Amino acid sequence: MKSLTRVLQQKKDNGNKLFIPYIMAGANGLERLAHEIEMLAESGASAIELGVPFSDPVADGPVIQLAGIHSRERGTTLKKIIAFLKEFNSPIPLILMGYFNSFLHYGLEGLVEDLSSTDVKGVIIPDLPYEHREMFLDPAKESDIAFIQLVTLTSSDERIDQLVSEAEGFIYAVTINGTTGINRDYQDNLYQHLQKITEKSPIPVLAGFGVSKPEHVQIFNNYCDGVIIGSCIVQSLAQNGIDETQELIETLFA
Repeated sequence: MKSLTRVLQQKKDNGNKLFIPYIMAGANGLERLAHEIEMLAESGASAIELGVPFSDPVADGPVIQLAGIHSRERGTTLKKIIAFLKEFNSPIPLILMGYFNSFLHYGLEGLVEDLSSTDVKGVIIPDLPYEHREMFLDPAKESDIAFIQLVTLTSSDERIDQLVSEAEGFIYAVTINGTTGINRDYQDNLYQHLQKITEKSPIPVLAGFGVSKPEHVQIFNNYCDGVIIGSCIVQSLAQNGIDETQELIETLFA
């Protein structure tokens, strides 16, 4: 079992709900990234998703797209992010979220080798189709890096069975048909969908996309094992800074 799976499963077994925040690496400067990670860990995060800026982020809404633009304008690259991570000791597991072209350009074997000396314990690649997952799984099979699967509202029962049977780390249950963002409306059948995935999955299931209000956290925690929160944290870090973002997170879980 990969260590990310073990850490999250232990928290679940101890009766804790899980919380994974997403932030864009370098959006506010790589020199501030350590403080952002430390604040999120102090705020109760179970793990942290670090976004890699990319020019064509197909799964990201306007807030995260803008953060990616700011990060790229500041000169952030995957190489610089990994160099930072090699020198940084994170108090909780990190998960790298990026698009396949960035990782392919870096070199997949080199990526896995370099990440193995960091606190990155999981990778999310939303544009790598399930049928081509071996492109990352083969170089990563001897590593402690979990390859995290996304399950969407359009996933059939057969597809869900396939995805959860090979899942590592946690299941990322996408809650809307669209991109990340704030103030999204949810389909009436979403909660039954989340409950079905949770019943099928042997590892924790977390709901993500559009989670931005305390009522979202409360209701999703009734149907799965926790939540992933991105856009509202990314927006607050950019507009209000670290301390006020910590206060925002406290209100989300009050």
